[in-house]
Amino acid sequence: MNRPAAGQAPAVTLRAPAKLTLSLRITGVRPDGYHLIDAEMVTLDFGDTLEFSSGPQRRGRVVLHEHDGTRSVAGSDDLVVRALAVAGCSADVVVHKRIPRGAGLGGGSADAAAVLRFAGVADADLAVSLGADVPFCVSGGRARVRGIGELVEPLEHLERTVTLLTPPVMCSTPQVYRAWDELGGPEGEHGNDLEPAALRVAPELERWRAELERASGLRPSLAGSGSTWWVPGSFPGPGRVVSRTVPAHT
Repeated sequence: MNRPAAGQAPAVTLRAPAKLTLSLRITGVRPDGYHLIDAEMVTLDFGDTLEFSSGPQRRGRVVLHEHDGTRSVAGSDDLVVRALAVAGCSADVVVHKRIPRGAGLGGGSADAAAVLRFAGVADADLAVSLGADVPFCVSGGRARVRGIGELVEPLEHLERTVTLLTPPVMCSTPQVYRAWDELGGPEGEHGNDLEPAALRVAPELERWRAELERASGLRPSLAGSGSTWWVPGSFPGPGRVVSRTVPAHT
């Protein structure tokens, strides 16, 4: 049995669940350019896993563990590295990634929130300084999220099953918000004001939406700024993930 070295605390493992934005309205734009939102978000039953090792021998290095089993050291702009810095935490972290990048499922935000939970940091202003989705990901569950993401109002947990389809397309959140501004601030017809902007940034998203619509018989909605499409219910199949909502972190 492997034991921690002298002066080294035992490793701690935390889950970093994916989040799904069920609805998103943009209610205004601040003078500094940040967009104000009114959204409903839920936590899903799959996500990343973070392993923390702390102690005087640790250097605060972050290692990303990719799906193919290869590891690479994260750069200084990585959300986990930034979260460690603002939390004053010197732990080494191994991030086992399952949430696709650029999918609108809050992968980086969920990882940063796990760092804040590990460090015992609950300051919403500090969390939102890392990203708009981080305050929600710190608490998880189901919530109404307003402001630029710092106002999180817990809502009663509802058991839901959803089917996700994440295309091999990365959507840049800043680019999508810029496109929304350039389009004159359109209102999305299906509960997400960012959908028209995401389709402008990545027109190829339309064929993936059509694929999920054929499989489910339902009109898919876009998750956040994209690129994931989702529908309520269970429709397993190639490239699709069936997931359930889970309660807030305890």
